[in-house]
Amino acid sequence: MTRLIVTFVFFITSLVSAQSQYETGMQKAFGLWGEGKDADASAMFERIASAEKDNWLPNYYVALVNSTSAFKTKDKTQISALLGKAQEALDKELDKNPNNAELLVVQALINTAWVVADPMTNGMKLSAKTVEIYNKAIAIEPNNPRAVFGKAEFEIGGARYFGSDTKPMCAQIDKAIELFATFKPQTPFHPNWGLERALEAQKECKK
Repeated sequence: MTRLIVTFVFFITSLVSAQSQYETGMQKAFGLWGEGKDADASAMFERIASAEKDNWLPNYYVALVNSTSAFKTKDKTQISALLGKAQEALDKELDKNPNNAELLVVQALINTAWVVADPMTNGMKLSAKTVEIYNKAIAIEPNNPRAVFGKAEFEIGGARYFGSDTKPMCAQIDKAIELFATFKPQTPFHPNWGLERALEAQKECKK
């Protein structure tokens, strides 16, 4: 009996320790990202992902860090490397769960980065696909603020390029900001970004 209790206690301690390592690692990765050390943050999320194979969040952040980093450079080789790494990490999770709205939002973001990097080559090829991805994310989670805002921001870029009316998209940005106010992430590590960018977009709409 004593041996069983000791074994059980050891098992529980291992679970707590594993959880603690995960939380510590995620906090460290977020800290690095917050300091602007994108490559280091990505590497940390990758290490966590290799240990947490049933948890979609680490690979999600590998994809998010690298896709957002791609918007910060004009170097085509670097953009290609960043978006390749982002897509590889995202594919691992989309293969397991193709109906995860948050993963779909990042797929749309990767597509957007390709369009911004080379509008002439990628605009026609990826624009309709990207809107479809956002529509799918919104169909899965109608109240997901990142999906609603992402679609509106993507479409507003096209509307401004072609000189179309942006009022319908601006109304969707207002809606997204309302959704951000009531959105509650499942855990401290679940996606909870986007409000700041939405507020900036709202200001642009009012100019």
